[in-house]
Amino acid sequence: MSAERPLHHRRTVLRAGALTGLGMAGAQWAAPDRATAATAATATARDTPRDTGYLVGRGLADATGEVAEVGMMGYGRFDQQAAGLHTRLRARAFVVVEEASGRRVMLIVADSPMIFESVHRAVLRRLAEAYGDLYTVRNVLITATHTHAGPGGYSHHLLYNTTTFGFHRKTFEAVTDGLFEAARRAHDDLAPSELVLSHGTLTGASVNRSRAAFDRNPKADRDHFPDAVDPLTTLLRVERAGRTVGAVNWFPVHSTSMSGDNRLISADNKGYAAYHWEREVHEVDYLDDGSPAFVSAFAQTNSGDMSPNLDLRPPTTPEDFDRTRANGLRQYEAAASQVDRPGVRLSGPVDSRLVYVDLSDVTVRPEFTGDGRTHRTSKPCIGASMAAGSVEDGPAFPGFQEGENPFWDAVSDSLVYTVSPELAQAQAPKDVFVPIGEVNRLYPWVQERVPVMLVRIGGLYLIGIPGEVTVCAGLRLRRTVAGIVGADLDDVLVAGYANAYFHYLTTPEEYDAQQYEGGSTLFGRWQLPALQQTAADLATALRDGTDVPLGPEPPDLSGKVLSLQPGVVMDAPPAFRSFGDVLVPPRETYRAGERAEAVFAGAHPGNDLHRGRTYLEVQRQEADGAWRTVADDGDWSTRFHWERDGIAASRITVTWDIPQGTAPGAHRIVYHGDAKSLTGTVTPFTGRTPAFLVR
Repeated sequence: MSAERPLHHRRTVLRAGALTGLGMAGAQWAAPDRATAATAATATARDTPRDTGYLVGRGLADATGEVAEVGMMGYGRFDQQAAGLHTRLRARAFVVVEEASGRRVMLIVADSPMIFESVHRAVLRRLAEAYGDLYTVRNVLITATHTHAGPGGYSHHLLYNTTTFGFHRKTFEAVTDGLFEAARRAHDDLAPSELVLSHGTLTGASVNRSRAAFDRNPKADRDHFPDAVDPLTTLLRVERAGRTVGAVNWFPVHSTSMSGDNRLISADNKGYAAYHWEREVHEVDYLDDGSPAFVSAFAQTNSGDMSPNLDLRPPTTPEDFDRTRANGLRQYEAAASQVDRPGVRLSGPVDSRLVYVDLSDVTVRPEFTGDGRTHRTSKPCIGASMAAGSVEDGPAFPGFQEGENPFWDAVSDSLVYTVSPELAQAQAPKDVFVPIGEVNRLYPWVQERVPVMLVRIGGLYLIGIPGEVTVCAGLRLRRTVAGIVGADLDDVLVAGYANAYFHYLTTPEEYDAQQYEGGSTLFGRWQLPALQQTAADLATALRDGTDVPLGPEPPDLSGKVLSLQPGVVMDAPPAFRSFGDVLVPPRETYRAGERAEAVFAGAHPGNDLHRGRTYLEVQRQEADGAWRTVADDGDWSTRFHWERDGIAASRITVTWDIPQGTAPGAHRIVYHGDAKSLTGTVTPFTGRTPAFLVR
């Protein structure tokens, strides 16, 4: 192979650097001290346990989207426009098939801010085209890690595209292509496997950011979480021939370690945990389209009020990079520590149920309301405290605050609730900022018909909720399902951010505090009881082996999207320069621990997203003269910065934090760009720095 075409070999430099300083930094992990642990993953009392085997498949794919001039999703800030790439966003898929019955479920975990109905529908359509009725809305669970450093603009509901100036088709296609590709690879990877379930506790990695609301809950709820956090860390590992080849971890904490001032696309703390386990420990090559040796997903559960910012203040750059890595390592170590423990080998049925619920119009039966009376949900309303944002992770709009907002309280009492007493019964004491359900009549801003799902894998149950569930709201959902199916409580988990997005879910008591989470519980005080009722119906059907009607499916909105941001018109290099020219070369020599940096005459990254590939490479020259890749834009050690230079020119800055243990020798930085001409033709080009020495 010529020196101009690098070899993508595994990176021994990564592991040496990554294993430096892997201390828990104050976090604590422990195995659960529960007498019920030995029976945690048995079949329910109604079932005759079947010692059947499983086929399990694993898949991994790139789902990054645009990295420049696209609004970032999560903090709701118009000024947070992406300007480069920190780490790529991955989709990780797992398929589990019960050999005896052939029933199967698919779980996809995406490094993504949210899973919107747009994505859910598109991925299911792709699966139907490829596999017929093998994978459907009833057995595919898609969840997001909820990074706040991902690109937005891929929803078909307008509220979530306001900070992105409308719909971004390139990002939408990158996300859906990546999720489908991971699913396809998981299907192709199906092989006899064993599933092992284990639990532990992880402290020092999360804090309750809404303690005033949490403290309103009944003693039975508060006593379950004596520190006001959910410390349960659950691991489902995939074993083949006695070797762990995959793992899914569930732990509740927001992916808000990267601040709202950050402008680089990043997978945040859960993404780093997965990256570290796969690439720095197992040395999986993300550029290899073959079956990876190991796939790890770090999924969300009831993380609605769980913040990674232990000091209850939002991070600032550059500390957010250190905070992201530290929190990700805590989650990784808590998960990896369970691999050496016996756990419980799962057996028994694989099954699932899903129903669409019109949350704007649910009659909630007395056994779920808590006061012995029937209540109703209502059309969605945005509270003033939602506009205020969560100040512990990053505030939103000025002029609003969590809790009481006297002006909007007066508006609600004198206008909104007077006009609609039914709305008052459902929404009070919310200070209504926007009756978004009324706005929905004119144009779809938020989703009202939402999917709720229940998945069973042996003794593990996942409640798919399309939103951000507080720990006590999650506890009530878990208790509801566990009581019906006869499972241990720890074996019933909320899978948050699943299949769609409806904002938050609080308990009625937390709702009354109208903190950020309560103001963001769109369908009112009785939203959680409504979903407990739905979960109970799904659990009963799953237990009894009966079907449930699909319910009122949401409309297809793909023909109504608005795109307001123009695309790239053309690229031009700086005067007297060519694309790929090195404007600022790296120094001649560096030592491990230093940062190498180079600036190139570049082009807009949106011309080609390089999905499944890379914008950059760090290469080392081997004894035979060939250049071999030691890092790319999916690595923690690299950063890819874009900035506009004049009207049509771009400056690309690539940095490489040289890990400890890097092999001495000649290195260089390579940049892969794509320039768009005035006629619309996109032409790839490559720039290379002079060699520099790492001593």
